[in-house]
Amino acid sequence: MARPDFDGGWSRLGLWNLYGRLLNEGPWAALELKLDALQQEPGTHDVWTSLHAKLEGGSVHGADVRNGSLENYSLSQLYVKAGNVLLEGVTWQMGTLHTYFGDLGLYDMRPSDLFYDTVGVSALYQNDTIDLLVGFGDSGYGKRGDQYSTILTAGGSLRVRLVDGLELGVGGEFFYEPEVQGNRFAPHRTPLPQNITYEDYVRHEIVARFLEQNPGREDEFPKPVPTSSSSYKLVGYLGFGKLGPLRWNNLFVNFGLRHPDNFYTETVAGRNYTLYTQALTDQRYELNVGNEMQLALVPELLDLVWAGVLGTRTDEDNKVSASEDNRFFYSLVVRGQLYLTETVHFLAETSYAHENSKQGNLWRGHYNSVFESQDGLANSEGLEFGDQDNRNTWQLKTGFVLNPTGYGVFARPSIRLLYGLQHSTMHNAFGNSFVETLDQFNEFRETSDRNWHSVISLEAEAWF
Repeated sequence: MARPDFDGGWSRLGLWNLYGRLLNEGPWAALELKLDALQQEPGTHDVWTSLHAKLEGGSVHGADVRNGSLENYSLSQLYVKAGNVLLEGVTWQMGTLHTYFGDLGLYDMRPSDLFYDTVGVSALYQNDTIDLLVGFGDSGYGKRGDQYSTILTAGGSLRVRLVDGLELGVGGEFFYEPEVQGNRFAPHRTPLPQNITYEDYVRHEIVARFLEQNPGREDEFPKPVPTSSSSYKLVGYLGFGKLGPLRWNNLFVNFGLRHPDNFYTETVAGRNYTLYTQALTDQRYELNVGNEMQLALVPELLDLVWAGVLGTRTDEDNKVSASEDNRFFYSLVVRGQLYLTETVHFLAETSYAHENSKQGNLWRGHYNSVFESQDGLANSEGLEFGDQDNRNTWQLKTGFVLNPTGYGVFARPSIRLLYGLQHSTMHNAFGNSFVETLDQFNEFRETSDRNWHSVISLEAEAWF
């Protein structure tokens, strides 16, 4: 991938793939391995087993700032599958359990996935009509990392093929982190002293407020109390197609309660205080809906794919500050592919996205937004950021595509020469190296708003 950026950016058109994955994602490589230890014989109920592994990461030498460093890659999946053991027609999986109904290709999103962080065991029963999956495991390392605490996980999914061209799926997972006395990484809550508010937590000034009210009583700051934590995720899927020009339509939905955070540290007068935030982060809800439709408008001449996503984040604990946990967004992406020949195509894609912060300003609309917000008054300890509570972004991507395998928007391998253009109401709405401080001694001081951004891209995408 070569993606010259003449506007001072990091070779990505926008900030994230809410505007479509094309030109908004960097390089990516994945290697999936499979070893048939005992080969499956089609049409029989003989025992079979296979070993699977997936290595993936987002860096390639010369294509991004990390220059292909292997520290950006990980063994994201490792599991063993075995069929017809104990129960005929059942496939057992041990190891990583990540599964999903499908994806939004234009966004590179999987709204209906389950068991992303889970290592354990699952059982899958399949026939011509249904796919039934149940799983159980531990998500502690996936969610906590080096602050591991056991997070028991159980869930499952069901896909039903009602008729040819119509299928329905539902699923869910539940997480439970038990109370463990004496384990500092297990769930705890720090009882908030009297007159301490959520605003003090946002600013990380809980200890300072306590000592203002109780001078000289550092040793009496409330001790953490053991507790337990839980969370969940529900998913749904509707797929239909094979109707005239409609090839297929995928509709996904998920709703969930995010798992509570663990703890953080405040330092006052050279002394560190650990504050557990389970009770302050246990009401963060998410709802996401995504749809993608593939149309063959003129067979072997013009294909059209459109996709849209809608999402909302709500933090019932936080009623005072703007944050990523209190926002609403939607976007629409439309891609047309005109087949000049069987292998040479012309691509045009446009997208529009609207993002809204429910509790005040969250984005900078101007290079000097420190003077635009708070009615012209700078407030370094304010509960907002920037000068606007909405961000609207439009993108256009167009160019030529070489598909050696022929027709199809998602045919691979694909070699693309593209030009991308973006306009956003946010200042510098793309990864960049600009120095945004307004310090009078800043030699690279900005003097105007930057709402437009463009890149040129020569890239290849292949699946093997």
